[in-house]
Amino acid sequence: MKNDDNIIKTKSRDFAIKTVLTYKWITEKKHEFVMSKQLLRCGTSIGANIAEAVRGQTKPDFFAKMNIALKEASETNYWLDILHATAYLPDDLFNKLNVHCNELIRILVSITKKQQTN
Repeated sequence: MKNDDNIIKTKSRDFAIKTVLTYKWITEKKHEFVMSKQLLRCGTSIGANIAEAVRGQTKPDFFAKMNIALKEASETNYWLDILHATAYLPDDLFNKLNVHCNELIRILVSITKKQQTN
């Protein structure tokens, strides 16, 4: 992974931490355990797949893991929307997480598009 790609590692780690804190808040304050667990799983998986991509042995391995990270980010976006629509996530928290998640998606789309042009 090039140095200019390290931003995705940092942003995905920050997002994972926010996801864990959100999960804790939803389970403690809203007593919701099913959808929030889905959010926790996919929201933290983004960074885990990026970390694996960094250690990929080949370019195809790198891009495969980045594509998985993109899919996980898309799923995260879905669960954020559902949790917000069902009033488990207040507007301010949803907006912050949604902006961050969409930023990760844009970066991952850019990275995975490089594979198609190479």
